[in-house]
Amino acid sequence: MSDELLIVRCRLGERDAFPELVHRWHGAVDRYVRRMLAGPDDDVVQEVWLAVFKGLPALRQPDRFAPWLFAIARRAVANRLRDAYAQPEPVPPEEQSGPDDTDAVADREVLAGALGALPVREREVLLLFYLEDLSLEACAQICEVPVGTVKSRLNRARRLLRDELARKEYEA
Repeated sequence: MSDELLIVRCRLGERDAFPELVHRWHGAVDRYVRRMLAGPDDDVVQEVWLAVFKGLPALRQPDRFAPWLFAIARRAVANRLRDAYAQPEPVPPEEQSGPDDTDAVADREVLAGALGALPVREREVLLLFYLEDLSLEACAQICEVPVGTVKSRLNRARRLLRDELARKEYEA
């Protein structure tokens, strides 16, 4: 069943339609929020779904649901980052590592750390384009910038990520 049909069903008041829509998109929203905020934040994810629930009746183009959803997620992340910048930075707890850590986990941690070191705008387009597999046009709509700007941010993000991984002496 398409997202468009689910949205129509939601508008008609079918109780099962919205949970199905959430189930279909929750993983993508959670990944986006987690990577943009460098950690999980269930409150932001809930804010996103609440805004979707309230705004769904006003969505004019149901076929453009994904860009609309990520635009809402982007605003929620921006609000959280704005609040975080206003508060002093907490001291992170010491990380515990066990002897059974694998190379794959270490690689993911290195990559996550390198992604977290990128500027927010560049990190955002990398996540939307590569990890959420959205088109350049959808990324431009979500970020509210021209497609050319998305392309230049992607180019800069790839270069910065490569430099950050090299700085951490990561060997692929």
